[in-house]
Amino acid sequence: MQGKEVGAAVAAWVDGDLVVNLWAGTADAEGTRPWQVDTLSTVLSGTKGLTSTCVHQLVERGEIDLDAPVARYWPEFAQAGKKDITVAMVMSHRSGVIGPRKRLDWTQVTDWDLVCDRLAAAEPWWEPGTAQGYHMTTFGFILGELFRRVTGGTVGQYLRTEIAEPLGAEIHIGMPRAEQHRCADRVAKPHIREILADVHAPGYPTSLAEHPKAGLAVSMGFAPDDEVGSNDLELWRELEFPGTNGQVSALGLATFYNALAQEQLLSRRQMDLIRVPQGGLDTDLVLGPRVADHGWGLGYMLNQRCVNGPNPRIFGHGGLGGSFGFVDLENRIAYAYVMNQFDATKANADPRSVVMSDEIYAVLGVTKR
Repeated sequence: MQGKEVGAAVAAWVDGDLVVNLWAGTADAEGTRPWQVDTLSTVLSGTKGLTSTCVHQLVERGEIDLDAPVARYWPEFAQAGKKDITVAMVMSHRSGVIGPRKRLDWTQVTDWDLVCDRLAAAEPWWEPGTAQGYHMTTFGFILGELFRRVTGGTVGQYLRTEIAEPLGAEIHIGMPRAEQHRCADRVAKPHIREILADVHAPGYPTSLAEHPKAGLAVSMGFAPDDEVGSNDLELWRELEFPGTNGQVSALGLATFYNALAQEQLLSRRQMDLIRVPQGGLDTDLVLGPRVADHGWGLGYMLNQRCVNGPNPRIFGHGGLGGSFGFVDLENRIAYAYVMNQFDATKANADPRSVVMSDEIYAVLGVTKR
């Protein structure tokens, strides 16, 4: 692993066949727990791809309308100028609801209803639909509460019973403590305070104009679920944060994306809708230039500049630190890479992952069209 990893795994399916399933290194920094095929890794925002698929299943069943206001399903959400925010705006990071105007303490973040109440009362940070800004944490809470209002259950429960168990895939949002011994340590994971160390505006931002990272400070820091993890990691894994705390194996995540490639989870028509670009190649009020490599679809990262392989029409999701999973419908490829040594500068174009996905395309003789 050339010193770039502590522990990692990669898996890939091609045309319905498992062609890569490799793992190496250790699940802990001390080197005492060898990585196993079922070792689970934190994928942070990679969780959004799992959650989005659950939501799109309800869309296909007619239970959710992407163009309908979120308030149709969650009436309280209409407060503070949000009555016309659609489900699609949230999924494409265009709603402006990146956090309330007051930061929550980490203990408050463990109370789902409290967080949702604060978001329902929150004023958007820009006019909904007019700009893009990554809904780093609110993505999971808004879609999770929408999902709960429609189905009566949680995204994590649904993912487990309707997708993970039928596929035999190790993908989890909300991990029972009895199973957490299989989770890899998070090595060198940065804390929010470190990422936002140069945000000099006193306290919590009152506008996005206060500092170039004000949007990041709100989107990442309003409900710091990583502080839950810093103070009580077992609790963080056990709770459901449908945008940020997925625990998966590489094989499990690749199996999930293979089910998309095989049109087992969503129809081709729905997946073609998913990957219509919603923006993000120019300016993102939260991520800035970091988003320029991919652009956004409806709940997923795209590949418009062909950073992850030669097909600009792949979709999937990366996570802070370097993990990434995607599906290529044209070439029937499903791919996943997970690791435990974080690189805070990477989300969907980590060289550790790209070199492996590029090799798969090279072996198949697939080049940019």
